[in-house]
Amino acid sequence: MHISWDANGFDTVTRPPHETGMSVHTPHLVAMRAPTLALITAIALASLLGLRILALFLDPNVLYADETQYWLWSQNPDWGYFSKPPMVAWLIAVTTAVFGDADWAVRLSAPVLHTMTATLLGLTAARLFDARTGAWTAITWATLPSVWLSSVIISTDAVMLTGVSAALYALVRLREGPDWRFALVLGAATGYAFLSKYTAVYLLIGLGLSGIVDAPVRRALVSVQGMAALVLFGALASGNLVWNAAHDFATLSHTAANANWNPETLFRAHKMRDFLVGQLGIVGPVLFPILIWVMARSFRTLGIDVTAARPQLMLTLFVAPVLLTVTIQSFISRAHANWAAVAYAAGLILIVGFLMEGKRWRRWILFVSVGLHSAIGLAFLALACSTTLTDAAGLSNAFKRVRGWPETVQAVERAAREANVATIVYDNRNDFHQMQRYGETRNLAMFMWMRYPYPQNFAEQNWPLLPGYDEPVLIVSERPREVPIMARNFNRFEPAGNIVIELGGNRKRRYNLYLAQGFMMLDQNKDREVRTLTGPED
Repeated sequence: MHISWDANGFDTVTRPPHETGMSVHTPHLVAMRAPTLALITAIALASLLGLRILALFLDPNVLYADETQYWLWSQNPDWGYFSKPPMVAWLIAVTTAVFGDADWAVRLSAPVLHTMTATLLGLTAARLFDARTGAWTAITWATLPSVWLSSVIISTDAVMLTGVSAALYALVRLREGPDWRFALVLGAATGYAFLSKYTAVYLLIGLGLSGIVDAPVRRALVSVQGMAALVLFGALASGNLVWNAAHDFATLSHTAANANWNPETLFRAHKMRDFLVGQLGIVGPVLFPILIWVMARSFRTLGIDVTAARPQLMLTLFVAPVLLTVTIQSFISRAHANWAAVAYAAGLILIVGFLMEGKRWRRWILFVSVGLHSAIGLAFLALACSTTLTDAAGLSNAFKRVRGWPETVQAVERAAREANVATIVYDNRNDFHQMQRYGETRNLAMFMWMRYPYPQNFAEQNWPLLPGYDEPVLIVSERPREVPIMARNFNRFEPAGNIVIELGGNRKRRYNLYLAQGFMMLDQNKDREVRTLTGPED
């Protein structure tokens, strides 16, 4: 690569065909100096960060149940938890220790992490392509539809993607030549990503595959520095692996259970359709099809001299295994749209690199997409910060899970006092965790009813109602179909009214209440459940 300044102050970037993997044409003329472009990008990212942090302060809604669960984890930092590795809990522990226990403090690392991810992806794209591509990669990431949402909630995806983007940047720097600094960053970032979410294993797959097809990556990985990066990753990941071994591999078992390979519900094309449609919402309705096209085009270089540098194919191999595997999983059983999130760090660089080259219409696709995504994102922030506006727009249903929890727990506590019981039992982990976050339950004991004799979630693992508990309890149930099964577990079980909480926009949260006593854990299995739900046993 050769970079020079022409007489008009334009940054001229020329790359040979073997380095870009793209068609070569007349050199790009970037319409401003690289430092100026970097400054404008930094201002844009800082402005978005400030806006998103302000939205955290203004948001009248409370935490989602998953966020509350992560907050509960942060109260006891460990190397792992029932369903996830520990990094999200560690970060919440840091932000709440510094800024207090408010909901905005729980979420504070999310917008910061996405800003870091945008910056790292921009730096990576600038190394592989040019400064203009780097700037637009950073801005495009910061304005993706999914990033607008993920920047105002705390999630494992936001945490993981920062590690993935840091690993990609370190890899590209090592690809350019040996450097111990970036070898250590590669190992640390990969370990961080694995401690954030197990789908980061695709990062390891991408590293292995890219080393096969791209000669500079292969030289970087098959070296003393590459081995050092691997050792550092192993050292970091081992803490969680040891924790899993000490806890019967609870997290790995939960991850496998999420696949839900039930023989009675296999091969559902509509689930695959839903997953693919969901990808349009993650990266945009235009950018996702472009990603598929660019990946297909990059595979044409397979079989060409393996001593060549092929950055496009290298990036593709960080994306394709994820999308292919999760799409197949969605067809076999199910897959949430965000299960493929790890693909879009490298994927976005591919998209922007393609759109910034060639004919002018490509740039217009990118500019219009960024503008459209920004307009949608700003509208979302406005809705999130105003209950009145949300209700007026008829979107109350989208926010029902984060409304009315203080009122809900007050109603439950009042019902417990009126029933003269000191123990509350839930059949829904989300309700249980929200009660822990927003209730004042110092004088109340709280437990989870377990449908099966082994825990299905974090709440059942740590607060199960154990056989032999003989105190009267108030059961707060949100699952009517499970009530006949639950009733068999108690000597006494009788209705005790209901609770209805208004959530705005004609939405309500409803619970059925039951007074029960004499808990015993019966041997519950699917056949017994069917008999219980359909009629008396023989």
